[in-house]
Amino acid sequence: MKRINIILAMLVLFAGFTACEDDLNVVNPNNQTTYDFGDSESELQEAIIACYNPLRYDGTFSRVGYTLDAVRGDEVWNSSQQWYLEYDNFNSPGTIGIGDEWPWRSFYIIINHANFVLSKVDDVSMSEDSYNAIKGQALFLRSLAYYELATYYQDVPLITDYDSYSDINTMYAHTTSQDSVFDQIEVDLKTAMQILPSRDAGGEWAQGRATSGSAAGYLARALMFRHKFSEALPVLKDIIAGTYGHYALTADYGDNFKEDTENNSESLFEIQFMDYGTGGTEDEWVIELLTSEASQGHAVESNYASQDLGSWGDLAGSPWLYNLFKKENCTDGRLDPRLYWTLVTHEAEYDTYTGQKTAAYPNGDPRSNTVYQQDITVTPLSNTAQGGISIAKFTNARNNIYTSITNGLHCGVNLRMMRYSDVLLRAAECENEVNGPTQTAINYINEVRNRVALEDLQLSDFPSADALFEQIANVERPKEFGCENGRGIDIIRWGFFYDASRMQQLTEHGYYLLAPTNEEGEVIASTEELTAETADASSFDYYYKGHEYFPIYQNTLNANPNLVGNSANNNEDNGPAFFEKGYKVRPVVELD
Repeated sequence: MKRINIILAMLVLFAGFTACEDDLNVVNPNNQTTYDFGDSESELQEAIIACYNPLRYDGTFSRVGYTLDAVRGDEVWNSSQQWYLEYDNFNSPGTIGIGDEWPWRSFYIIINHANFVLSKVDDVSMSEDSYNAIKGQALFLRSLAYYELATYYQDVPLITDYDSYSDINTMYAHTTSQDSVFDQIEVDLKTAMQILPSRDAGGEWAQGRATSGSAAGYLARALMFRHKFSEALPVLKDIIAGTYGHYALTADYGDNFKEDTENNSESLFEIQFMDYGTGGTEDEWVIELLTSEASQGHAVESNYASQDLGSWGDLAGSPWLYNLFKKENCTDGRLDPRLYWTLVTHEAEYDTYTGQKTAAYPNGDPRSNTVYQQDITVTPLSNTAQGGISIAKFTNARNNIYTSITNGLHCGVNLRMMRYSDVLLRAAECENEVNGPTQTAINYINEVRNRVALEDLQLSDFPSADALFEQIANVERPKEFGCENGRGIDIIRWGFFYDASRMQQLTEHGYYLLAPTNEEGEVIASTEELTAETADASSFDYYYKGHEYFPIYQNTLNANPNLVGNSANNNEDNGPAFFEKGYKVRPVVELD
C-alpha cells in the first residue's frame, strides 16, 4: 500500500469524525470554509494532498484522461467501435462527455486546488524546506494539469489567481492561447524544479509525490512541444547527470508495469493507486472520490485487457505496432521482451523461454503463455465481436495475481507518467535536432536498447538528421512506449497532421480489421501486417482538420460567454499556424 494513499484514506476518515464535549467551546470543523482553512502548515500539508486526489478521477488518469491520448495515436484503435469511436476517428462533434468535457472538468479541479494552496502558502509561517515542498508540488500539479489541457484542448482559460473564482468580473474566464498557457507552464516548472527536493533527498516522502526530477522532466516535455530543443537538451542532460536525483533504467523492462515494483529507479512521476484488493469496494467515478469505501484503483485495465478474459474490450493495439516488434529480435534471436509487456499475444516461442537464461533475462526469463493464470493457445480477443490484439500494459495480464478481471476502478498498477527511458530518448531527439546525428544521440538510444538486449545502433547507419529522427519517432519510441499516454501529443508536436506524407504514414500505421475470422468462421485477433488492400479501415481515414485536438464541450461554451471554440469546434486547419512559428515536419525516410 502506498504511503500517499494511506494519507488520502486517513483524510477521508478524519473528515467524517465528529466530537462533542460540553465543557469545550469548539468550532465545528464541518463548517470550516476555504476562508479560514489553510492558515497553518499542517492544513496546507492536507491541502496539497488534496491536489493529488483528482489525478485519480475518471477524467484524469483513472480512465479516459489517460486512454484518450493513446486512442488518438497510431498504436491503439477502438476495437469495440463505441465509447471512444469519435476520438479514434478524430471527428467528435463537441457534444460527447467523455472527451469533450470530462478531462476539462477534472483537470480544472486540480488547478483550483493548486491555486488555493498557492494563494495561502506565502502567508503561513513554516520552515524553508516545508515552504518549498508545498509550493513546488502545487506548481508542478498545476503545470501538469495545464499541460494536459493545452495538449487536449489547445486554447484554454489560464487561471492562476484563486480570488478570481469569487469575483463576478473574473469568474467567467477568457480563452487563452496555447502559447500563453505553455509560457506559464514553463515559468512554474522552472521554479518547481529549483525548490522541490530530489527523489534522493526526499526519501520515503518523495514516493508518489512530485520532485525536482518530475518538474525537470515535464519542463523538457513542455519545451519540446514548442520545438525549443536547444533549451530542453541541457535540462535532460542534467537529469541524466543526476542533478535532480539518481535515475536509472530498471534491469527488467516489465518492472514498470507491476504493482510490487512501483516508484522504482526509472520513475520520474507516477499516479498512485491502491494495490488490487486493498482499497474499498465502491467504484466512485469522476468527482465523488470522497469516501473511505472508494476502491482507489484505475479502469485502464478494463479498457485495455481482453474481453475474452472479462474486460470491457474497448481498445486494442495496432497490427502495425505488433509487426514492428517482430521485425527485430534480441542478440540471441529471441523476441523483444517489450512485445510481451505491451501486447497480449500467443507466441509459441514463449513456452521455450520460461525460466531460461536469455540475453534479455540472464537470471531467468519470466515470459510464458500464461495470462491471468490461464494458459492460452491462441491470442485472446480484445473485443469478442470485432477482434483486435489486447493490451498488456498497466494491466495484470502478465503479472498473474488473479484469475479474472474485475471491471471498474480496481487495477492497482501505478501509471508511470514519465520514465527515465523517456529522458534518454528525448535527449537523443534533442541532440539530433540541435547537432544532427551524433554518437552522443546514438549512445542515449543504445542505453535503452541494451536493457532489452537489442544490438547497438551505429552512427554510420544514419547519414542525416531526418534518418535518425525516423528511427526515434517510428521505431524506438513506439517499441519503448507503445500504448502508453503521450503518443498523441508526440504526433501533434512533430506536425504529422500537417504533412501529406506523414498523414499517409499515420493512415498505414492505423490500419485494422473488423471481425476477421478463421476457417471455422470464428472471430480472431489477427496479427497480420496490413495494407490498404487488406485492411478494413484506418483510424486516420476519418480525420477532420483541427481534430487532432478535442473540441470543447458545447455546453461549456454555452455557459461561458468568454470562451471561444478551438480548431476542433471550428474544423480549422492548424497547419498554417504550425509553419508560421518556424516549425518543420521532417520528411518520411525509409529505413533499412
